[in-house]
Amino acid sequence: MSATRYDDIGVLYSRHRRADPRIANLVASAIGHAQSIVDVGAGTGSYEPENRKVVAVEPSEVMIRQRSRESGPIVRAVAEALPFSDKSFDAAMTILSVQHWSDPRRGLAELCRVAHRRVVLTFEPAIHNGFWLFAEYLPKVQILLGQQSTPSVDEVAELIDASAVEVVPIPHDCIDGFGWAYWRRPDAYLDPEVRACISVLAMLEPADLQAGLLSLQEDLRTGAWEERHGDLLTREAIDGGFRIVIGGPDPAIT
Repeated sequence: MSATRYDDIGVLYSRHRRADPRIANLVASAIGHAQSIVDVGAGTGSYEPENRKVVAVEPSEVMIRQRSRESGPIVRAVAEALPFSDKSFDAAMTILSVQHWSDPRRGLAELCRVAHRRVVLTFEPAIHNGFWLFAEYLPKVQILLGQQSTPSVDEVAELIDASAVEVVPIPHDCIDGFGWAYWRRPDAYLDPEVRACISVLAMLEPADLQAGLLSLQEDLRTGAWEERHGDLLTREAIDGGFRIVIGGPDPAIT
C-alpha cells in the first residue's frame, strides 16, 4: 500500500491502533537483547521497545505526525530501499506491514541486509483471508487480499533465514484494532472509526461495504450471527494465522 493511501486512512490510527500488551510481549521476546533496532513500516510506532535505540522507517506523513514526541528518529523511506549500510542494526522489526509493501521479497531482503536479527509479525494468508467477516459479509475483501502479493509464512521464513516461527493468538479483547481484532465483538465492525483503521476495509467501495454491514447488522439483531458463531463467545483467544517469524541470532548471545 502506498504512502498516499495511508495519508488518507491513517488519521485515526493513534486512537484505535494501540499496542496490545500481550502481543507486545511476544514481539519484545522475539527482539531479544538487541539494543539498536530499525522499525520498518513503523506507522505510529506502537510496538517499538522502550529503552532501546530505535530508528523508524515510514513513508506516510500522516502516520509520522501521530508518533509520540518521545519516540526516536524517523526516516521517510520504504522497505524496498532502506537508506542504511549493511548490518547497521542489531535487529530489524516490522509489524503487520509486509502485506502493504510493493515488493515484499525485496523488502525482506533489505531487512536481512541492514540487521543481524529480523523480527516479522505477519500472517498466513490462507488462514487470515478466511475470516468470517470477509467470507460471509464482505467477500470483496477476499478479492482485494488475493490481489496483494503477501508471502506465506513459510516464504517469509525462508527469505529471512528464520530460526523460529511463533503463533500469535488474538485475544478476545485485543486493543490493537487490526482486521481480526474484533472477532468476538462483531458489533465493533459497524463503527466507522474502527473500520477506518482497518486498511482493507477502508479500501472497499462504499456500495460493497454498505451491503455487507447491513447484512451483519441484521444478523446481529436477529441472532443469526450468534447461531453460526456462538462458539466464539466462549473463547479467550483465536488463531487468525498471525505469526512472528524470527531470523538471525540474538546479538547479546553470539
